[in-house]
Amino acid sequence: MNDEAADVEVRELRYFLAVAEELHFGRAAERLGITQPPLSRAIRQLERRIGARLLDRDRQGVTLTAAGEVLRTEAGTALDAVAAAARRTRRAGDPERHLVLATKAGASHELLRGLLDAAAREPAVPPVEVLLCEVGEQAGLLRTGRADAALMHRPVDDLKGFATEDLHTEGQVAILPAAHPLATRPRLTLAEVSDVPGLPMARWPRLDGTYPDGPGPEVRAQSQLAQLVSLGKTLLVIPASSRAWQWPDHTAIPVPDAPPVTTVLAWPAPSHSRPLAALIRTARSLRTPAP
Repeated sequence: MNDEAADVEVRELRYFLAVAEELHFGRAAERLGITQPPLSRAIRQLERRIGARLLDRDRQGVTLTAAGEVLRTEAGTALDAVAAAARRTRRAGDPERHLVLATKAGASHELLRGLLDAAAREPAVPPVEVLLCEVGEQAGLLRTGRADAALMHRPVDDLKGFATEDLHTEGQVAILPAAHPLATRPRLTLAEVSDVPGLPMARWPRLDGTYPDGPGPEVRAQSQLAQLVSLGKTLLVIPASSRAWQWPDHTAIPVPDAPPVTTVLAWPAPSHSRPLAALIRTARSLRTPAP
């Protein structure tokens, strides 16, 4: 490894990322609020530190080398980590500090309420601010330091790089229009809800943000989904406790053969925050045995 690689500066990574995204030194310099010569010098210095050519320049413009493609991803991750560290440190130094807990709107409602009540009774836990988000957003909030911890769900959420505490495992239910003929059934199977004429399954984004193929609508927001179910345009299968947002003209039917879902408390690992450790202990006291 090049000895200077360890001395790469945050400024150099930020400059490189601007060029990598713009693929044009002039536009990148304008975006950064600097002139082009210092930007070019910074990129050359970065290439010397790393010991690899990052960009190819010709009359047609700028292209990334194989090393540059790698650094484009790694630089974004590194800059996010630096920003997250600054946010967490800033909150830790705030005498009025609070913990930020991210959770999907409407998900694990009873567990969330129990955790907040228990945390309020625990002197070692500072006030907890709930940050409600949409599907799949908790991981980004944790990685950027905008949240200290999150209620997430295995196996559907992105838990890579996080420590977790399992809190509750449950079955799933199908949410469908109350007027639909299937709404009178005591239970449904995955096969039955996967092929309902005129009522396709809603499609949630995968961990990489893409959507699976299928006739159902692409959804991300709970409010969007609730409206589509109410209009008879889609149905979905979700953890039983997530039906707190269910509308009066929806019906929830158990789907016993759907894979169980475990609600976890997740946080960036490792963590040395004593207030967060107190919240984790409090959450652990609420853990229910797996069925």
